[in-house]
Amino acid sequence: MSMLGIKWKLHGTGKSIKPGHVVAPDERLAWPLTIGVGMQHVVAMFGATFLVPIITGMPPATTLFFSGIGTLLFLVITKGRVPSYLGSSFAFIAPIMASQQQFGVPGALGGVVLAGAALALVGAIVQKFGAGWINRLMPPIVTGAIVALIGLNLAPAAKQNFDAAPVTAVVTLTTIILVSVLFRGILGRLSILVGVVVGYLVAMLRGEVSYDKMEAAAWVGLPHFQTPEFHVGVLGLFVPVVLVLVAENIGHVKSVAAMTGQNLDGVSGRALMADGAAMVLAGFGGGSGTTTYAENIGVMAATKVYSTAAYWVAGVFAIVLSFSPKFGELIATVPPGVLGGAATMLYGMIGILGVKIWVQNKVNFSNPVNLTTAAVALIIGIADYTWTIGDLKFTGIALGSAAALVIYHGMKAIAKARGTAAEPETEQAGLPPQAKAAGNAAARRAPKKR
Repeated sequence: MSMLGIKWKLHGTGKSIKPGHVVAPDERLAWPLTIGVGMQHVVAMFGATFLVPIITGMPPATTLFFSGIGTLLFLVITKGRVPSYLGSSFAFIAPIMASQQQFGVPGALGGVVLAGAALALVGAIVQKFGAGWINRLMPPIVTGAIVALIGLNLAPAAKQNFDAAPVTAVVTLTTIILVSVLFRGILGRLSILVGVVVGYLVAMLRGEVSYDKMEAAAWVGLPHFQTPEFHVGVLGLFVPVVLVLVAENIGHVKSVAAMTGQNLDGVSGRALMADGAAMVLAGFGGGSGTTTYAENIGVMAATKVYSTAAYWVAGVFAIVLSFSPKFGELIATVPPGVLGGAATMLYGMIGILGVKIWVQNKVNFSNPVNLTTAAVALIIGIADYTWTIGDLKFTGIALGSAAALVIYHGMKAIAKARGTAAEPETEQAGLPPQAKAAGNAAARRAPKKR
C-alpha cells in the first residue's frame, strides 16, 4: 500500500491543524474532512479544466474522465509524494485548434499523445541525471518568452468569441475582474468560474444558450471516446508545449516542496513521467492534454492540507461525474460570448505568467542577448508567423519557441567567443549596472579631498 502512496497516517486527532503545522502528503485528516477538501479541489480545477475542451470543441465529459484517471495515475507513479491534480493545460489550446484545421480531432489527439511521450522521456532523463540540464537549456529568459508567446498567440481566438456576443462577454470579463478583488480565500481564487456562471446566466436571459443536445442526452453513460491519428505535420505545433510543461511541472514540485518543507528533488523526474503518461492515456482516448494545476496549489496553501488522500477523492469524484452525458452536454452549452470574456482574461494571464518568470528571476533586459531573445520570439508568436516545409507546418508558437532557443544560445556563444558580453544576465542587487558604472566614473573624476 505504501508503494502506491495510499497509506496515510492520521494527522493529530484528524479533526484540526495546529497553528504553524501542515498536513503532509503522507498524512490525512478524518475521512469526512478529507472528502470535503477533495471536493474543494474538484471545484478549484473545474472552471479551467472545462474551458479547454469547450474552446477546442473536445468532449467535456471525456476530458473530465481523463483528468481524474490521470490524477490517480500521477499519485501512483510519484508514490504519493507529490500532491497534485492533473487538469486541462491551456498550453494545448493553440496547437489543438491549429491541428484540427489540418487533421481534424484525431490528428490533434495524435499530437497530444506525442507531446505526452516526449514529456515522459524528458522525465526519465531528469530522473536519471537531474534537472540541471533543463535549467541550462531553458533559462528564465527563454522559458518566460515561450510561456508569454503561447498566451498572446491566442488573442485572435479570444476576440472572435468576444465579437460573437459582446454584451455577454463584457459582463463575464467584468465579473471575473471584480470577484478577484472583492473576495478573499477560495472564492477569490475561483473568479474565472464565478465569471463564467454569471456570464452564462446573462446569456440565458439573452437567449444565447441552446439545450437541445442536453435534453437528448442520457443521465448515465460512457464518455465519448475517440482514437488518435498520427501526422508528421503536428510535431511543430506540439513540441514547444513540452518545453512549457517541463518548466511548469518542475515549478509545481518546487512549490509543494517549499510549502511542505520536504525535499522533492528526487521525485521531480517521476512527476514529469507521470504527467506524460497521463497525457498519452488522454490522447489515446479523446481527452485534452494535462498539466499539474496551480489552482489546486492555491487550495493547499489556503487549507494547509497537502494530503494526497484528498487528491484521490478529487480524482474519483471527477471520474464519477464524467459518466453523466447530460452533465457533459450541459457544460458544452456555454456560449461563445461567455468564452470570449473568460478567454480574454485567461489568455492574457498566460502571457503575463511569462513576464512573471522574467520578473521573479530578475532577467536583465540591458543585456542584448536577453532583449533580442524576448523581442524576436514574442513578435513571431503574436503575429503567428508560419513556415511550411512539405507536410510540416510550423506556426507562431513553434517558430517563436525555436527562435528563443536558437537566438539565446547562439548569441551567448558568439558573445562569449568575442568577449563582448558586458552586461550580466540577471539584475544585480541595488542600483542598475549603468548607474553603478556612472557613479564609479564620477567618483574617479571628483577631486580628492586634502
